[in-house]
Formats: sequence, C-alpha cells, structure tokens
Amino acid sequence: MPSSSSHSESIRKVFREYSLVGPEAIKAQEKGLVSAVWYQCPIPRKRMKQLMQRRDGPALRDTALWLLLLGVTGYGGYYFWGSYTCIPFFFAYGVLYGTAANSRWHETGHGTAFKTRWLNDVVYYIACFMVMYEPHVWRWSHARHHTDTIIVGRDPEIVEPRPPSLVKMVLSVFSLPHGLAVFKSLFRHAVGRIGEQEQTFIPESEWPKVYLTARLWLAVYILTIGSALYLHTWLPLMFILLPTFYGGWLAYLFGVSQHVGLAEDELDHRKNCRTIYMNPVLRFIYSNMNYHLEHHMYPMVPYHALPLLHLEIKSDCPPPYSSLFSAYREIIPTLLKQRKDPAYFVKRSVSNPRDEAIPAEIA
Repeated sequence: MPSSSSHSESIRKVFREYSLVGPEAIKAQEKGLVSAVWYQCPIPRKRMKQLMQRRDGPALRDTALWLLLLGVTGYGGYYFWGSYTCIPFFFAYGVLYGTAANSRWHETGHGTAFKTRWLNDVVYYIACFMVMYEPHVWRWSHARHHTDTIIVGRDPEIVEPRPPSLVKMVLSVFSLPHGLAVFKSLFRHAVGRIGEQEQTFIPESEWPKVYLTARLWLAVYILTIGSALYLHTWLPLMFILLPTFYGGWLAYLFGVSQHVGLAEDELDHRKNCRTIYMNPVLRFIYSNMNYHLEHHMYPMVPYHALPLLHLEIKSDCPPPYSSLFSAYREIIPTLLKQRKDPAYFVKRSVSNPRDEAIPAEIA
C-alpha cells in the first residue's frame, strides 16, 4: 500500500498550473489549443439562421416575471422582518437575486437575450452587480472562456481545478471564495491596478471602465453597510450584498454541473460540457443554461431557442443527464477520485470522433 508521502508525490507529478501566465499557457499554444477550431454538430444553414434569430419578446416576459418575483419576495421579507415568517421570503429572494441574476448577466452579456442592444446592456449591468461580477472584467473573461473552453492555462473560468479542494467547494456554496476574490479585485481596480492574469484577456482600452466601475460599486457597498450601521438593522444588507452569499448556492451547483469532471484540453464540446434536463422552474432560474453543450457549441443562439437547438443536434451528442441529481451522481464520485488521481476524468462517448467530422459552416 503506498505511503502518504508517495501519494502526495504522485499528485505533484500530475498537478497542473491553472494560471493564465504560467507554463500551461505556453503548452496550450504549442499544442494548437489556443483560438482553435471546435467541432460543431451539422445543422442546415437555413435552420441555423432561424435558431439564431433574436427577439425582445421572450426576454421581456422573463425579465418582467423575474423582477416581479424579486419585488414580491423582497416585500414579503420586509413586511415580516423580525419574525420567522420572513425566512421563506428571503430564501426565495436570495435565489432570485444570487442565482437567477447569474444566468441573466450571462445571457445579456452574450447580447442574445434581447434583440435591442440597450436592453441587453441594462440587464447585464444590473445582474452583474447583483452577483458581484465586474461587468467589464467578465465580458472579456467570458469571451475567453468560450474561445478556449476548459483549456488549462487559457480559460479563466475553470470552476474547480484538479485536484479539487473540498473545503473550498463547501465554502463556494455560500460564495465566500468568490466574494473575497471580488473585494480584493475591487480594491485593486479602484486604485488603478489590473491583475497580471487579467491583462491577458482585458484590452487596455477597457481598463479605465474597470477602474470606474470598481469605485462606483465600492461606494454603493459602503453606503449600504453604513445605512445598516446607522439604522441598527441588517435589513439593508438583506436586500443588497448579502443575497449574493445566501442565495448563490444554486448558482454554484449549476456552475459545477457544467464542466467539472469532464475532459480538459479537448476541442469538442460534447466531451467537456453537460446538457441536463431540468423542470420549468429551474430552467427559468437558469435561463435554459442546462442546455450547456448546445450553448457552447452555438453561443449566438438565444437562450429561449436552446431547447429547439437541442432537438436538432441530440442525435450527434452524448445522452443528456435526466436531472441535476443524476449529474451529481457522476460528479461527486469523480471529484473524490480526482482528489487521489487528478488526471482522472469522465470520458463522454460521441458518435463521431472529432478528427473525422467536418465543422459546420455557419454564415
């Protein structure tokens, strides 16, 4: 039986540096994994254009319902503040704030949720604030994530590097590592400094916007905390700032289910993304991002058309997971195995090997 020292040594041998300015970034370039051509399931061009059609209607409906639910649950929490009856209202408010906003910034950040550009921008900035995602940082970070999805040394949004830290994952359920990182980032940006890794994906022309946003956000947070101290109540913080932490647990569960445990450095989204069937309530909260393979393969298809896109390509993709629970029945054992063997991952079977397939040409 191997000793603990030899086990630690075996982990060190396969440990990879996930930094965007480390040796893995150079290796990714040498392997031809940077801004590479990805496999796309073939779809007739006419049908693809139909699926990519942007409309204001679905997003206006869903955004209005989201804001209405935020208002109702927030008012319920305020009205019953001081009694246990406020708990279910703030629980729902937190999920709508800390989780539903997460998918809203994502979709509007792609510019596909609404047809009207300014509507995308308004919802994007509001949702980013709610989940503490600096808008100018994450717009460029997410563009890199789609260009080099789960390419080690290139993708700044790899949720759980290998071997995973179980302590960090538990803390992430409450958004604590995220919140700490954001506050460090805000203070750094507020004094006019951009991180070394951020410089690899944020154009220098965007840096003044990053600095200004950080200063504005810190001012709002200071005012919110100051009002809570002045009024001697937690209530202001229950509406701003704290919901990111007490309501972001579902966003984290969604985030882990997207790519964790699947292949790294693979130019086929069928092997590094999961599509998971979910009920209508979860799909509303998640903005159909449970169709994650479809979204990564064709990111310009609006969220409301992803179920139709799924039907078009499902025969060329691995079977979808039947539920979030089903996905976690695979993810949890995989994470435990990766603690001992960081090189381990789930191999998703595909109908056509990438090197035999012809990428679809989309106008």
